[in-house]
Amino acid sequence: MKTADFRRFAWVVLAATLGVILWGAYVRASGSGAGCGSHWPTCNGDVIPRAPSVATLVEFGHRASSGVVGLLVAAQLVWAFRAFGAGHLVRRAAIFSTVFLATEALIGRGIVLSGLVARDASMARAVSTSAHLVNTFLLLGSLMLTVCWAHDDAPRKLRVSPGVTSGLVLGLVAIIAVGMTGAVAALGDTLFPARSLAEGMASDLGPSAHLFLRIRTWHPVAAVLVACYLLVVSSLAASRGEKRLRPLGNGVSRIVVTQIAAGLLNLWLLAPIFMQLLHLLLADLLFISLVRLTAASLDASAGDALPAALPQGEPTA
Repeated sequence: MKTADFRRFAWVVLAATLGVILWGAYVRASGSGAGCGSHWPTCNGDVIPRAPSVATLVEFGHRASSGVVGLLVAAQLVWAFRAFGAGHLVRRAAIFSTVFLATEALIGRGIVLSGLVARDASMARAVSTSAHLVNTFLLLGSLMLTVCWAHDDAPRKLRVSPGVTSGLVLGLVAIIAVGMTGAVAALGDTLFPARSLAEGMASDLGPSAHLFLRIRTWHPVAAVLVACYLLVVSSLAASRGEKRLRPLGNGVSRIVVTQIAAGLLNLWLLAPIFMQLLHLLLADLLFISLVRLTAASLDASAGDALPAALPQGEPTA
């Protein structure tokens, strides 16, 4: 089996997973989370819902697409073990991808069965939503590493580049932390929509403001601080001599700038659903792009095996 074919398939799995994640965000933003009631994995007690409402179709479609991704990830795991030898890094990445997909499903199950959907504004929902976000990032990171290491001469051992690697890893942690505040802020946008920017700011800063609204105020501040850090660390990585780091670092910087612009536009437009989805997509792309840059900084022996530019037809990260 050609490793190039596996790598193309791994890109497909990553792209499909991104699609399911965005669909899940639409389920939350559209208030369709209770579309299948308190049933899982069935929908309102049926394998195939009968006379479904729009909310039921949205939620059921998300579950069905999640099942398809589950099959793709399982196939990727089997293929990784058949195409690559013992100890190869791609096997480990494929294993982690499978594990995090399983925990993603379990967290989703817990949210549904606990009724932490629709108009629920409890602390438990904030915690479960944050946990879901963290697991999603870990799943995307594992899928991205599967792509990065899917070549014959991938290293069996990784080398830490002093300063650069630790800085990039810290950036990944920072993105996850800001993403957690963003997930709760998005809940605030859904549950407590504002009619104007002034009204929203007043309600967020009021003494009796709900926790979701307070976090909605903190999130942009934290996002700007982390964005500045990411611009610095990605620029430092891009300025290094290795050819494979330069375009990847520049790519991270471009996504950071685009994400901040999208965040400001989302705030100005009072977080319409399409902007929430775009904001989430950019956050996911930023995370997997930084994972890719980090993997390149760790790869001491593959040289330029990690392409500076994606082959035509492959999705961007």
